[in-house]
This record gives sequence, structure tokens and C-alpha cells, in this order.
Amino acid sequence: MPEFYTAQSDIVLTYPVPLTLHPAAVYLSSLTSGSRRTMRKALDVIARMLTNDASMNALSLDWSKLRYPHVAAIRSVLMEQYAPATANRMLCALRRTLKEAQRLGFISADEYARLVDFKSVRGDSPLRGRLLKHSEIATLLENCRRDTDLIGDRDAALIAILAGSGLRRSEAVALDLADFDAESGSMQVLAGKGKKVRTVYLPSGAIAAVQAWIKVRGTDKGALICPVMKGNHVKVRRMTDQAVMAILLKRGVQAGVLDFSPHDFRRTFISELLDAGADVLTVSKLAGHADPATTQKYDLRGEEAKRKAVQLLQIPYDEQ
Repeated sequence: MPEFYTAQSDIVLTYPVPLTLHPAAVYLSSLTSGSRRTMRKALDVIARMLTNDASMNALSLDWSKLRYPHVAAIRSVLMEQYAPATANRMLCALRRTLKEAQRLGFISADEYARLVDFKSVRGDSPLRGRLLKHSEIATLLENCRRDTDLIGDRDAALIAILAGSGLRRSEAVALDLADFDAESGSMQVLAGKGKKVRTVYLPSGAIAAVQAWIKVRGTDKGALICPVMKGNHVKVRRMTDQAVMAILLKRGVQAGVLDFSPHDFRRTFISELLDAGADVLTVSKLAGHADPATTQKYDLRGEEAKRKAVQLLQIPYDEQ
């Protein structure tokens, strides 16, 4: 093990700190629920690395006591053990936590500048996830339609929204009934990543699925996608994004569809729009990406897309 994997009692908190004064807690509180889970896990891993203590977590560490050798060692280990994208995401969590420590007055601006004076990990990561075939999405929806309970209508609407708009699961469960306009097929996404607001549009099939759900859900104000209790009683309240994961896992098993994640609907949405000829700027706006380069990372079309693109070129050569 690297030398820094020794007991580091000097960087472990010896007494509880109010969450409003804890750099990691302050940083995590600024994130959406999905991002909060991801970055909390990253900080927990870093805390365990620094102390060689499996019981350590982000809230047990005194982040203000970190110095450049700690940070440099963490970067080195992350670079060896994780893919570049994952390592950089974890380093982002570290940077943001140290920034909060500086804002809270625990470290000076000069010390903060020294701590974050490291480069991101370079290299390409393998593309994650997979594309869902049209037949697989159709099979999932058919499985929902065969369900005689109202939960089938709810799940069909959820799948149609994910497949037809590319929303993140946290965005889907944050939708209210008032955010959906059946006439235009638009949905107002008011709880996007980074608290960005955008408008997305559903294709006709997805609009029909959402309308079918609303017909049995009712017109009460509140969450669009909500629980169905025993006795087919719809409870208008917000669901969690973890509930979305459970719903899709169940439907996937029932329908016999190979393993997929909620985010694979998003990857499929982006890839299919690009394949249909939509420009990347428009697709990035629909996906809620601030940088079109992020959108391009979701493109899983592979070699066939490149081959088809080249066929658009005309080379004026006539064989004699």
C-alpha cells in the first residue's frame, strides 16, 4: 500500500461538527438527490483511502486538515484504480469540498489554491451503458399494458417519458401534472440538473401513454408520476428516483429484456436523435446539457454511424 495509507488521526474529527459548518455536508447539500448519492460515495471512498479505515466516511473527516501531499496521493491512487471519468468525478467532489472549507474560513485562499493545483486525470473511458432496441421498449410497454392494475398505466407512462424525452429519472419523478401540456406534447422540466429549467417534447406515442395514465390518475394537483396503493388507489405524492430503478428492474425481468439502467433510455434518446440528423446543439438543449461535448459522450451509435456519414460525401470519380 502507498505510505499515506497509515492511521491519520490528525485528519479525523474528534468531536461532532454541525452540518452547517462541515465542508462535505455543505457541499453535498447543494446537489440534487441523485448527484448527492454519487458524490457522497466518492467522498466516503476518499475518506477511507486517507485513513485506511473501512468505517470512515465523508462526515468523519476533517477536510480542512488536508494538505497537498494528501491530495496528490489521492489523485495518484484514483488514477491507478479507476477509469479517467470516474477518477475525475471523485476529484471534482474533493475540489468542491475543499472550496467549501475555504468559504467557511477553515483554510486560507492561498492554501486552497495549493490544494487544488493538480491536473485532471487524462484518458478515454469506455462508453457506459447500452442502447435499447425499439423492440425492447415495445416489449416493456406491452408488459405494462397487460397489467390489469392501474400500476401498468403508471409504469407505461414512466417508460414513455424516459424513452421519449430522455429525462433523468430524478427529473421524471419531479414532474407535476401542471408541467405536462397534452396539446403541444411539451413538459416543463423545473428540477433539472444544476437547477436549470428547460422544455422538452414527447412524441405522439408517449403523449398517448401519459394521457392514458392521467385519465386514471385524476386531475389533482401534484406529482405526475405517483404511487398506486392496494385496491388501485392512486396516492398523489412524489416518488423517489430509487423507486424508478425498482420499477424498471421489475418490468425488465417480467418482459425478458436484457439488463438495462434508467440512464440507458437517455443514451438511446440522444443517440437516436443524432442518428436521425438532429444537430448536436438542439439535442444538448433537449438533454439539459450545458456543453454539447457532454451530449456527444452519450452517442453510442458506433462504427455504423461513421460509415453512414461518409456515404454522404460525393467523390467525382468515374471508372473507365
